[in-house]
Amino acid sequence: MATDDPVAARALRTFVLDNGLKVFVQEVHTAPLASVWCWYKVGSRDETAGLTGVSHWVEHMNFKGTTNIPREKVKGIIEEFGGSWNGYTWIDQTTYLETATREALDRMIFIEAERMANGLYEPEECESERTVIISELDGGENDPDQLLEMEVNAAAFKAHPYGHPTIGWKSDLKRMSREDLYGYYRRYYVPNNATLVVVGDVDPEDVMQRVRHHFGSIAPGTLPPRILTPEPPQLGERRVTVEKQGTTAYLKLAYHAPAAHEEAFVPMLLVDAVLTGAKGINLWSSFRTPPPQRSARLYRSLVEGRLASTVSGAMLATADPYLYSISITARDGAGLDQVEQAAAAEIDRTRRDGVTAAELEKARNQLRARMVFENDSVTNIAHQLGYFETISSVDMFLSMAERIRQVTLDQVNEAAATCLRPTCRTVGWFKPSEIDGPR
Repeated sequence: MATDDPVAARALRTFVLDNGLKVFVQEVHTAPLASVWCWYKVGSRDETAGLTGVSHWVEHMNFKGTTNIPREKVKGIIEEFGGSWNGYTWIDQTTYLETATREALDRMIFIEAERMANGLYEPEECESERTVIISELDGGENDPDQLLEMEVNAAAFKAHPYGHPTIGWKSDLKRMSREDLYGYYRRYYVPNNATLVVVGDVDPEDVMQRVRHHFGSIAPGTLPPRILTPEPPQLGERRVTVEKQGTTAYLKLAYHAPAAHEEAFVPMLLVDAVLTGAKGINLWSSFRTPPPQRSARLYRSLVEGRLASTVSGAMLATADPYLYSISITARDGAGLDQVEQAAAAEIDRTRRDGVTAAELEKARNQLRARMVFENDSVTNIAHQLGYFETISSVDMFLSMAERIRQVTLDQVNEAAATCLRPTCRTVGWFKPSEIDGPR
């Protein structure tokens, strides 16, 4: 495959153990480092009523000790090597990572095998973490932008489980039991539902010897069928207004958008780049650096037009159709109705008249550059290989640069005309009030 993508240009080795564990190994010898990520195809989309938030809570519990790693050692092993560790849960996946010097490779693989097979889930730890997670939820609800996003997503999805927040609803978090958590862990944390990714200054054969040693004896599991509730077509605009104590007004516009495997996904990435600036496709790192947006349509209309202090867009790669979201922070003195009118006018112009060839070429160049920047470390490369495997396949990631290169102006304008219809839109207002709660 001809490509200018440095990740795709490197050889990726793929292995599958007898128990179903898939392993990706990529050699990157620019520094004596290694990054290990263990990915599970389980996220908030797999949760049923009454168990919302269980995926995220289980993720927390998997830092609370295993049979062979005491609780107080879980976070310290990698730090002894000067490395970093973390994990996250989102709608389609849960993942854990360690990045450290190559001398820590065996310890990193050992930690992930322990996390898969030997979590303790001690009752007192479950109760302690309930308090932590509910506090995290309360903190999010006190953030107007996060609160509005939660309400808009819930309004945009009537049937698909993408509509409930990854952290869960508070009523479920209050009632969930240790047995709920442990049962969920045992169902989904099995080798045939996981992908282990190792990237760095490593030898693939040495990696696989260590992987077989630590993971080879873990038995596969019987996975429940994944929830398949397609979201029915949206027939008209939906609106949400949140009134809560605050000082700043926020606006969100969310449009139903294609899944990563669908043909319109890449064209919509470019539509977003024209409207709000190119972000890239790395959920782990793309949003940590401000996008190049001074020539983006909505930036010029809203920020330079002195109606908003910030505007951003999010077109994220997901397994099923999700949302293209635009988030706007209103300037002091600008009414939300004014901000919405200006944003809708620019979006409708894009939907109706399309983007120009010059705008497309600039967006394409920006997006390809962002993809190079967001694959600049072993940690980021390992993230991308595992993330795309959980939503579709690693081949999708490896072909993304070529898909971006080949997309045509007609495809971009067709995607804009289809996805940016007002009838597909959910509008959210956050109206700050001096007194907590609606008046």
